[in-house]
Amino acid sequence: MNQPGARVESTAAGAGPDTGMAMDTTVDVAVVGAGPAGLYAAYCAGFRGLSSAVVDVLPEPGGQVAALYPEKRIHDVAGHVGVRGRELIDNLLAQVAPFDPRFLLGRTAASLAPDGRAGWTLGLEGGGRVRAGAVVIAAGLGRSVPRTLPCLRPYEGRGVAYHVPRLDEHRGRDVVIVGGGDSAVDWALALAPIARSVTVVHRRSSFRAHEHGVKQMYAAGIRVLTDAHVTACHGAPRLEEVRVLAGEEESTLPAQALVAALGFITGLGPIAEWGLQVESRRIAVDRAMRTNLPQVYAAGDICTYEGRVPLISVGFGEAATAVNHAVVGLRPGSRLAPEHSTDREAALLS
Repeated sequence: MNQPGARVESTAAGAGPDTGMAMDTTVDVAVVGAGPAGLYAAYCAGFRGLSSAVVDVLPEPGGQVAALYPEKRIHDVAGHVGVRGRELIDNLLAQVAPFDPRFLLGRTAASLAPDGRAGWTLGLEGGGRVRAGAVVIAAGLGRSVPRTLPCLRPYEGRGVAYHVPRLDEHRGRDVVIVGGGDSAVDWALALAPIARSVTVVHRRSSFRAHEHGVKQMYAAGIRVLTDAHVTACHGAPRLEEVRVLAGEEESTLPAQALVAALGFITGLGPIAEWGLQVESRRIAVDRAMRTNLPQVYAAGDICTYEGRVPLISVGFGEAATAVNHAVVGLRPGSRLAPEHSTDREAALLS
C-alpha cells in the first residue's frame, strides 16, 4: 500500500527489509500515529513547508480504519457519500505523498524528552530517535494490542493475522475467522466471494455483531461454528489446518489463513509516562490542540476537551489546527491560516 514519495520503514514480519532500526531522523514535525488524523497532520505539515516523520506501532498506515474495517463504507466523512476504509487511507497517502514524509512503521514511540537543539526527541522502542521541533500525537485510542490465543502465536505472520489489509491476498484460500463481533462478520462476508472456503468460529451461541450482518452471513451459506474454539494449529512452515472443538465434537479444518478478530486491548502505553495532562485516558488539549507541554499537540480520538465529538471529520480539523499552530511556534511571524490550496494546485500536481 506504500505510495510514491512515502519513505516507509517497517520492522514487521513480511513488511520488507528492516532499515533504520537505530537511525536518527530530524524533521520539523513528528507525528505519532498513522491513522486518518495522523496522515492528515503530515499532509498539513507538508503543505506549510514542514518536513515530517510518522511513527506507528502497526506495520501498515491507516490505524484502526485499516486494521478493523478496511472494506466497510464510512458515511460520516465530509465530501464522501460513502467511502471504503481502505480507499480513504489510500487517498490520504496519495494526498501526503508529494511532501515525502518519512514513515516509521512497526515502531513504538517509547519516550519523549526535551532536546536543546531540535525541541523534542522521540525515542523509538528497539533503537532510533526522531528529533523534531513540534510533536503531534494522533494515536487514536492509544496503543492497541490484539487479543490472541496461545495456539495462534507460533503462526503469527505465517498464516495467522489480526486484520485483513487486502482481501485479494486470500483468493483461493481456506480461511478460518475467529470471533463474534462486527469485524469477524464483515470479513466473512467480504471474503466469501474470494476465498475457497470461509468458516467462522465463535465461542458463544450468539454474536455481538449487528443482527443484519449476522443474517447476511448465514444467508450467504458461510459455515458457522458456535460454542466452539480453536484448540490447535498445524502446518510447516505456514499454517495448513486448525483443530476446532465445537461442543464435544472436535474436527480438523483446512486453513491457509486464520483471522483472529478477537478485538484489541487499548491503552495509552508509553504515552502515559510523557508528562502529559491526562483525563480519562485521553490527552487534555486547549482550543489550539496544545497539550501542557510546549510545541506538543494532540489530535483525533486520543485528545479530549469539553464537547468533543469522536468523528473522523473532527479529527481532520483537529490535525489541521494543531499543525498550523505548530507552524507559528516553529516560525515566529508566520500566519496561522495557510494560503488557499487552489493557489498551489500546480505545485501539488507536479
